[in-house]
Amino acid sequence: MNMDILFIGDVVGSPGRDMVMEYVPKLKEKYRPHVTIINGENAAGGKGITEKIYRSFLEVGAQVVTLGNHTWDNREIFEFIEDAKYLIRPANFPENNPGKGIVYVRMNQLEIAVINLQGRTFMPAIDDPFLKAEQLIKEAKERTPFIFVDFHGEATSEKQAIGWYLDGRVSAIVGTHTHVQTADNRVLPKGTAYISDVGMTGPYDGILGMEREVVLKRFLTGLPVRFEVPKTGRTQLSAVLVQLDNKTGLAKKIERILINEDHPFYS
Repeated sequence: MNMDILFIGDVVGSPGRDMVMEYVPKLKEKYRPHVTIINGENAAGGKGITEKIYRSFLEVGAQVVTLGNHTWDNREIFEFIEDAKYLIRPANFPENNPGKGIVYVRMNQLEIAVINLQGRTFMPAIDDPFLKAEQLIKEAKERTPFIFVDFHGEATSEKQAIGWYLDGRVSAIVGTHTHVQTADNRVLPKGTAYISDVGMTGPYDGILGMEREVVLKRFLTGLPVRFEVPKTGRTQLSAVLVQLDNKTGLAKKIERILINEDHPFYS
């Protein structure tokens, strides 16, 4: 027997939300995951999340929604995060921040801990993710061998470092934030599933989910511009499916999922 986890990479704006609504039910029907997790930190216009969006992700079948460096960009979050039972933000944000960085989900007779962490390389100065991981893993191990980590980070080196650091101590550690799916999915030697970045769910023809003309202008002129999520155009969904051993909580397999016009979905 296995525990299967479906993780959907950074959902960007309404194009990403539309892909979630269309394809998460299809993916759940195809793979029958026990737990579905969605990173929603870019879900509201590319920055932050609203309560309506959070609830829509739960309604479509997610058990947990994770966040990242854009957690506080939509101020509505301060009105509902404390009551959002299955919404987690990076656990290594300063202690006085609202919300939480770990949540437990029970499926049948099994329980899984989901942890959200954020890197510090080329990112805002926050608390040490390695130290926070130690603290939360110790807590989680008292309840369950199933521990899933969303590590939201810029630098591949930092992601790989924490992957090796946690190998054998967590079930899976998946990278988010850079919006480009990496091809390094593997099970590390001691049994932890790993990928540097799951990729983005949103516009397929933008640049990291934003209007490419605006991003190009920034590079060509160096002038400040307002990044916008394209409202029309082709879209994509990026995800991973992680298969865990029911007895040990360690990984057996991690499979990349990419849905776009060049990689059609087959049921």
